Amino acid sequence: MYTKIASCLSNRLISKGFKRATFHVLFSTQSEDDVKNFIIDNTEIVSSRSLTPEITLRLITPNCRFWTEKPELWPFSDPFWAIYWPGGQALARYLLNNPGVSRGKKVLDLGCGSGASAIAAKLTGASSVVANDIDPIAAVATKMNCELNDLEPLPCLTENMIGLVPDQWDLILLGDMFYDEVLADGLHRWLQKCIVTHGTQVLIGDPGRAQFEGHDIRKGLLEQARFELPDSVKEENYGLTSSTVWCYRPDL
Repeated sequence: MYTKIASCLSNRLISKGFKRATFHVLFSTQSEDDVKNFIIDNTEIVSSRSLTPEITLRLITPNCRFWTEKPELWPFSDPFWAIYWPGGQALARYLLNNPGVSRGKKVLDLGCGSGASAIAAKLTGASSVVANDIDPIAAVATKMNCELNDLEPLPCLTENMIGLVPDQWDLILLGDMFYDEVLADGLHRWLQKCIVTHGTQVLIGDPGRAQFEGHDIRKGLLEQARFELPDSVKEENYGLTSSTVWCYRPDL
């Protein structure tokens, strides 16, 4: 399953066209408790093998059925939330190492996935944290992961916020979001608007994917920290060896 997910990254927006419509029908016919039970039955609680052993998450691992099961048997949209991607790991590690970055801030975790960065922000004293992912299952998983880390479930929004009038966020976190050129372009414009309108600080986590390294946004980034990835994460990410946190400064 992991190989299937990773190989789909560059085509995610295209492939979501039909699947997203199907997914909403499936999701709407089940209660949140049903979805939670499905997640419990098909994930493993993990608190190691990442850059942030302090944070516990429900993930798909080799011990889980859908690591090797036929992907078409998965009843929802592709479970990107069930993998702890290296950009998100770097962001969460950076916040845990530097709690002053998020302390007292109003934080948005954009494309939150498992919610790890949002959890790290809350653990380090953010005044408010909102998690956002267009996949409603990710929102349910994020709430469950909050509870695993002794936090009250965080507010989770499932609308596509990119392109909307930006709210007054003090800090926006986004990890592993530059996997598609069209999405990257939209992110670039929207993040610029957030910074110009509200002076928002933007932190980006990425392990050096080609779509990110070759994008114009790289001209406006300042490196904040670089983390060597654990061996297991390297193996799962086609040989990527490190992940970096960048601060977006379009005025550079």
